[in-house]
Amino acid sequence: MFLNKPAKYKWYLKIITLAFFISGLLISCTDQESAKNQFSEDELKNIVARSDATFEEYCSGCHEDSIQSFADREWLFGDSAQEIYVSIAEGREDGEMPSFNDAFDDKKIKEMVVAIMHASNKLNNYNLGSPEESKTYRAKDLSYKLETVVDGFESPWGMAFLPGGDMLVTDKYGDFYRVAKSGNKTKISGVPEIRADGQGGLMDVELHPNFSENSLLYLAYTSFKPEDDDLTSTAVSRYKLEGTNLTDEKLIYEALPYIDSGRHFGVRLEFDNDGYLYITIGDRGRRDIHPQDLSTHPGKTHRIHDDGRIPEDNPFVDNADAVKSIYSYGHRNQQGMIKHPETGEIWTHEHGPKGGDEINIVEKGLNYGWPVISFGVNYSGTKFTNLTAKAGMEQPLHEWTPSIAPSGMDFVRGDLYSGWKGHLLVGALRFEYLALVKLDGNKVLSEERLMEDVGRVRNVKQGPDGYIYVAVEEPGIIYKIVPVNGKKS
Repeated sequence: MFLNKPAKYKWYLKIITLAFFISGLLISCTDQESAKNQFSEDELKNIVARSDATFEEYCSGCHEDSIQSFADREWLFGDSAQEIYVSIAEGREDGEMPSFNDAFDDKKIKEMVVAIMHASNKLNNYNLGSPEESKTYRAKDLSYKLETVVDGFESPWGMAFLPGGDMLVTDKYGDFYRVAKSGNKTKISGVPEIRADGQGGLMDVELHPNFSENSLLYLAYTSFKPEDDDLTSTAVSRYKLEGTNLTDEKLIYEALPYIDSGRHFGVRLEFDNDGYLYITIGDRGRRDIHPQDLSTHPGKTHRIHDDGRIPEDNPFVDNADAVKSIYSYGHRNQQGMIKHPETGEIWTHEHGPKGGDEINIVEKGLNYGWPVISFGVNYSGTKFTNLTAKAGMEQPLHEWTPSIAPSGMDFVRGDLYSGWKGHLLVGALRFEYLALVKLDGNKVLSEERLMEDVGRVRNVKQGPDGYIYVAVEEPGIIYKIVPVNGKKS
C-alpha cells in the first residue's frame, strides 16, 4: 500500500478500520491549527494510542515497528489523507496491497489515517470526508471523485461564491454561513427572522453584480405575519455583507397574498446581463387560483431593479389589475434558475405534480400554462387537465415523467470537465442524483445520471475556481466534483 515492501496485509486491514473511527469528525481544513482544533488533546492522544496498539498487532510484521517509523518512509502511492484512505480501502494491485474494505469499517480506517498523518506531521493536510470520496464515479465523458468541502448543515439550500473564493451557504432552517476555502464555516449574523414552514425557510442567496464594489447581497426567505404566523409568504431583502455580519437591511420584494400553506414557495434569485433581478415564486399550493391570475404574486417569475423598483418595460406595468413585477406566469414551483453564460437567457425548471417537471426559458409576458396544460397528473393518479398544449401557452424545452423533483441548476463552463462544457446540471431530489442534461443549443438531446444515491441534491453551482459544487441534504454536505485525470478512466 504505502511502502515498497511485500506484505501480509491482514493486520493492515484492521489498522485501517481504526482509521475510520473518526467518521463523525470529518475535517475539512488546510491550516495546522484548524485541523488540530477538530480534536481535543486527549482525543488525539487516545487515537494515536489505539492506532499504535493496532499497528503493533497487525502491521509490524510486514512494515516498521511503529507508526512513527512507518510514517517517516517514502510511500509509493502518495501521502495525502485521501491517497492513504484509497490504499487501505481499495488496495493497490501494483504494490501487492489488497483491499480491506470488507474487513475494516469506516471509523477504524479514518482513525488510522489521522494517526498516520499526525505521525508524519501532516495533520494540517487532512481533508478526508465520507467514504464516497474514495470511490471513482465513471460518467460517459469522464471519471470523477467527490471531495467533501464542508458538512454539518441541516439542509443546505442557496449557494453563492464571494470574489475571494469563500462560499456563502443558506441553511433552510435559518442559519447563514460563510465557508472559507479551507472548509471552515462561520455563522453570519443579521439574517432575517424566518418561518421554516414545510417547504419554506431561509432559501436562496444571490450577490449583486457589482458586489466587489458595494458588498450587497440578496436573501430570499419565508416571511410571516407576527399576528398570525400561520400566514406565510416569500420575501427578498437586500443586505451589505461586512465580514460575517449583515447590515443595511432593505426589504425589496414581498409576495402577496400571505397564505396558510407550507407549500411551493419557489424560490430562486438570478441577475441578468442588464442588472435586473429575477425572482421565482411558486403557486403556494393554490393551483387553481394564482398561476393564471395576474393580480397576485404566486405562480410567477418576477423582475425588479436591484433596489426593488419596477422596470418601466415590464410586460404588465400598464395593466391596472396586474402585479407590476410579473415577467412571466403560469408556473407551478420553480426551484432552479440560471442565466445562460453565452446568450444571457434566463433558464428555469419547475416541479410538476406526478410527472411533468419542466425546463423553460422565461420570456417577457409569456404564459407557461400551469395548470391549464401539463404533462403531469394528480398525485392520486387522476387527471386535472386533458391538455398538454394550448394556443397562447408555451411548451417546455424538456419535461420529466416520472418527476425527478428538480432543484438547483447551472451550466458547465470552461474545460475542466471534458465533455460537459455547455451542458446543464440539475439536482434531483426525488431520485437522489445530479442530472447532466446534454444540449444542442436549446434542444435537449439526452440525460446522464451523476452522483447516484449520494443524497437529495438541493443545489449545484460552478465556482470561480472552475470546480462544480453540489449541496446534498440528509446529511447536509457540500461536495466538490473532482475529475480524475480530466477524462474517463
